[in-house]
Amino acid sequence: MTTTTTGQSLSAGRQGSRIAATVQDGLAVAWRNLIALRRVPRLLVFSTIQPLVFVLMFRYVFGGVVGPSLPPGVSYVDFLIPGIFVQTAVFGSMNTAIGLATDMQTGLMERFRSLPMARSAVLVGRTTADLARNVFVVALMTAVGFALGFRIHAGVPAFLGGVLLVLAFGFAMSWVFAVVGMAVGDPETAQAAAFPVLAPLVFASSAFVPVDTMPGWLQAFANHQPVSQTAEAVRTLVLGGPATTDVWQALVWDAGIVAIFAPLGVWFYRRAV
Repeated sequence: MTTTTTGQSLSAGRQGSRIAATVQDGLAVAWRNLIALRRVPRLLVFSTIQPLVFVLMFRYVFGGVVGPSLPPGVSYVDFLIPGIFVQTAVFGSMNTAIGLATDMQTGLMERFRSLPMARSAVLVGRTTADLARNVFVVALMTAVGFALGFRIHAGVPAFLGGVLLVLAFGFAMSWVFAVVGMAVGDPETAQAAAFPVLAPLVFASSAFVPVDTMPGWLQAFANHQPVSQTAEAVRTLVLGGPATTDVWQALVWDAGIVAIFAPLGVWFYRRAV
């Protein structure tokens, strides 16, 4: 009995050590990717220009058309900014594909493979670094939104919950594009391959316009995809109203995406290098 208990304790200890080592390796790779942003600040600058353009374009070009279709008392800027948050997280996740494909093309993956580190650490570090970048971009979009008239209607805690939901969704989507980057192997192809995935999810969703303004056949898709679910959850948290169902549906999408694409990404990494 004592021997069995001791064996179980040693096994649990080794398992805990492996997990701790994997986390440490992942954080080291994440820091390496964040240092690259600091050394090449134009990457961060241009990754923030795109969402700024979207905010201004949709706010002032489409606001007059979409505004009348919104529920009474809801301004278009309040409807738009939660969708912009989600769009920013999704488009930002494309950097995961490009970054991993670049590392493969330059031979850095082989260098990582030769080091005594967890194989999953490369992908964990990449997605974690992109999560940190999303924190900065979402904070910037919040400031821009306030400057354009966006207001929080359900309190700061609910708004912060919505921001966390956006970041969780961006992290989940990073795993999707990690698979894309590992599968194609070069940054140009990764960028080209990402857009056909991004465009239907972002633009055929409730991020920018109400779903009921779309044709019936498109509404079926828009109502049952992760961008719409996340945008509706964040919007409800910001504007007020019963948000429990929307939040749980968004979290289920996040968990499902990570459960499928994280192991798939590790498999592609092992196969590629």
